[in-house]
Amino acid sequence: MTSAKILDVRGLSCPEPAMLTREALLSLGKGTLIVLSDSATSCHNIERTGKLAGWKAEVADEDDHSYRITLTK
Repeated sequence: MTSAKILDVRGLSCPEPAMLTREALLSLGKGTLIVLSDSATSCHNIERTGKLAGWKAEVADEDDHSYRITLTK
């Protein structure tokens, strides 16, 4: 079983979270990337970035008003 890579982009402004996500997906190639975000806009952009790259995206709202985006391929 392969462990997931975690990318924490909380506190960063757009477009940096989506750009960092794209770089991480390209370096990973396949597997699971979990992205932690505290912005609804960044969350949507990260989800869209993953889907455009061919990854499955699942978004979960966390209790502390942040988002956990799980990208798998």
